Amino acid sequence: EVELQTDGNRSGHLQNGELGESLLHPVNEEVIRIIAAQLAEIGDQFDKEIKARVVNDLVQHFLNENLSGEEITRRMSEAVEGLARAIPSDMEREKAMLVLAMVLTKKIANTMPSLLQRVFRTTVNYISQQLHNYIVRMVSAVKQ
Repeated sequence: EVELQTDGNRSGHLQNGELGESLLHPVNEEVIRIIAAQLAEIGDQFDKEIKARVVNDLVQHFLNENLSGEEITRRMSEAVEGLARAIPSDMEREKAMLVLAMVLTKKIANTMPSLLQRVFRTTVNYISQQLHNYIVRMVSAVKQ
């Protein structure tokens, strides 16, 4: 099994079949690279537009150990949805939300590296809960 990363590299195994074995297992590496390159290009554009305040607010939530994983995921979702409202309407909303979640994860981890594991886990949960079907459609479209 392979894990989709924003730079197009393969890494490790998906735990507990997250994102579904049927999603990534039969997909060739070229499909993964194409998707990753597209997402990385969009991410570079979004990276410049995300205000430090949004990142710092999320860092504070992640630092609050009294917040449950569900509450942190909800805060991440609110931040992504808020940022997605400012995205041009010519881009698929789900694609924008996927990229925004990944860019926010990167920015939070760069701001506070000790939060990497918690932020990554939260982002994977958010993507699995909110964007799983979109990812399946995106991979299917590239395969065709």
